[in-house]
Amino acid sequence: MKKLQVQVVAAIVVIVFAAGILLNGGKVHIQWLKFYSVAVFGALLILGIWDRLLWRLGWIQRINAVPRDIRGTWKGRLRSNWVPEGSEESLPEKTAYLVVRQTASTTTIILLTNESKSSSSLAKVTAVEGGGSLDYMYLNQPKMNVEHRSRMHHGSTSLAITGRPTDLLEGRYWTDRETQGELSFDLRSKTAVENYQQAEDLFNNVGD
Repeated sequence: MKKLQVQVVAAIVVIVFAAGILLNGGKVHIQWLKFYSVAVFGALLILGIWDRLLWRLGWIQRINAVPRDIRGTWKGRLRSNWVPEGSEESLPEKTAYLVVRQTASTTTIILLTNESKSSSSLAKVTAVEGGGSLDYMYLNQPKMNVEHRSRMHHGSTSLAITGRPTDLLEGRYWTDRETQGELSFDLRSKTAVENYQQAEDLFNNVGD
């Protein structure tokens, strides 16, 4: 919750509290307002601790309404029905890495393959019946050496979240070039990487 939202909520509480006192014949003392800034600061502090730390504790993660903790780098597979120009067959299944940076209120996603990088413009983790869901919209930017056959495009992805703690992300994606595919991620590291080479090195080291 942003600071302005907290201030608005605190102001409403003060007004309602004061109105209640007046309606019951009491007196409102202006001195009470000196605690307003303290209340706002305390609320922001508690919400900040919750947003960045408390929500991902194991016992809190058991609460259905709390977003599933899926932070880190996931290794998996990407299968697409896209057929490159000049070819008659779709591309073979390839390795993909999903990088998730997450707080209780925000989520950002990067999908890395050997040919491109997709960055989320909007992402959300929600609780659903029996599990969770990661849904996001993205911009895919191919590497320069494949731009002649794979242009930049937008798309959206929906992945089911399974397990407590989460051990599987799988689902589908759609693009504005009228293609779609499947994604599945079942290996996870809590380290968030920046590029494809770092992701490969990360999981190669895990296997050593």
